[in-house]
Amino acid sequence: MAGQWRIRHKLMLGLGLVVGVMAILLAGTILGLLSYRNTTNLMESRVNELHVLEAFKGAVNDLAKGAADGDGKRPDQRAEQMYLLSKTDLAVQKLADCHALVQDSLDRGRYVDARKFWTPDAIDALEKILAKLRKILTAEDPPKITMGSAPNESLRDKCRKEIDDLVQTTKYWEEGIYSEVADTKNQARARYTQSFWVLGTTSILSVLLMGGLLRFFYHWVFHPVRDLMQGVACVAQGNFEHGIEVKSGDEMQELAVAFNDMTGRLREIYRSLAQQVNERSRQLVRSERLASVGFLAAGVAHEINNPLASIAFCSEALEARLAEILAQGRGMTGAGRTDSEVIFKYLKMIQEEAFRCKEITQKLLEFSRGGERRREPTDLGELIQSVLDVTKHLQNHKGKRIVFEPPGRVTAWVNSQEVKSVVLNLVVNALDSMEEGGTLTIGLRPHDGMAEMTFLDTGCGMTAEILENIFEPFFTRSRTGKGTGLGLTLSHRIVTGHGGEIEAKSAGPNQGSTFTVRLPLRAPAEDHGSGAKEDADVGTPESLFRKRSAA
Repeated sequence: MAGQWRIRHKLMLGLGLVVGVMAILLAGTILGLLSYRNTTNLMESRVNELHVLEAFKGAVNDLAKGAADGDGKRPDQRAEQMYLLSKTDLAVQKLADCHALVQDSLDRGRYVDARKFWTPDAIDALEKILAKLRKILTAEDPPKITMGSAPNESLRDKCRKEIDDLVQTTKYWEEGIYSEVADTKNQARARYTQSFWVLGTTSILSVLLMGGLLRFFYHWVFHPVRDLMQGVACVAQGNFEHGIEVKSGDEMQELAVAFNDMTGRLREIYRSLAQQVNERSRQLVRSERLASVGFLAAGVAHEINNPLASIAFCSEALEARLAEILAQGRGMTGAGRTDSEVIFKYLKMIQEEAFRCKEITQKLLEFSRGGERRREPTDLGELIQSVLDVTKHLQNHKGKRIVFEPPGRVTAWVNSQEVKSVVLNLVVNALDSMEEGGTLTIGLRPHDGMAEMTFLDTGCGMTAEILENIFEPFFTRSRTGKGTGLGLTLSHRIVTGHGGEIEAKSAGPNQGSTFTVRLPLRAPAEDHGSGAKEDADVGTPESLFRKRSAA
């Protein structure tokens, strides 16, 4: 699940774990230090108690010794009473020092969990015993006796029981202090063991946790950064096909997706630029060829038309003369009539081929005319329909269907005659490419400031090689064998001259073809609507050919 978190969440998780580890280590360290401090304080208190206990024990021993061997050493009972009272006051003073020391330890909190210790109870018991002993010693004045009289056994007997209790309680207190020292030592050892295990366990867990964090951090951050760097390096070297695969589920993956989108766009831009460069190169080559053709047409078209005109005129003259001879010899039969028919046939062939050559030279002359014709707003729907009205009478239209449903009025800024020749050429080519039962679908629509015409046929289709050279001069793959290879070249020249585009597509042989023509809907800013006038061809062989063909 953590692999699907954002980077900030992963960093916060790592920071929280590190802080937790540090807190555990700090808590274990503090626990060990507190244990050490408590043990030190308790041992210090016990040592101080032993010192004052020794002083109090000495005073108690003196009191007990004085009560035991006081006979004969003091002159009377009064002196013995005063002696015992002084020793008792000294013991009270030493016990007061012990009490002050214990109270100081209580005030410092050194008995927080030590109420079971014997010292406070022992001091209370000793204070009561000393108070009772002092009360006995100060209760009455002993009788005065002379030197050598019998000692007063009643006072000593009264004090002996209290002194014995005092000695016994002091002994118990001493044993209790030593027992407390042993308990404190055991407690210190237990706390030391506890602190050792806490610190040891937390240290091991911390090492394992840090190792796990480093591993996950390497997987969460280092791997994606490495993959991004490698991918960017590949893209920087021009390999736009390389995809960056990062599946971290965070900003790194989003960055990789953004890089892939960027490289995809760069790849498309690169392909588009490559296609544009290829197309521009082909256009440049095509323009050079067209210029060469135009230069050739301007130089030789007239020279070719002159002998062609002579051939046509001579064949017509021979045909007319032969017709007169045949009219004079109407009774000619047999071999003579057969020869005359053959001569008529060959004369017709000479004329037809002469006019076919004339059509080729006419198209060559159109290349040499670079003048721009007049353009005006033209309804393309009506223009296409007028072309279809003409083509329905053609021989290659039989058994084939043309579908055209104009969406409405689509007006483009074109020269209607030139665009009509383009449409006618595309329609005729589509009809020639289809067998009977084929369908040509023509579409028309405005799109991105251009009028878009599409010609989709179900004909023989085209290969990639044909598509690459379809607009080249004199390149033809016509199924009828009658094409000159200049129709699509002229169409390309007309469309690009209008500032438009023409492109051909085909899925392959026998899968049909699609030609798309795009023409501007509006006149360009620099177009003022004026065009060059057409050349007058009066008195030239070309004009004679036009008149002859019109006849």
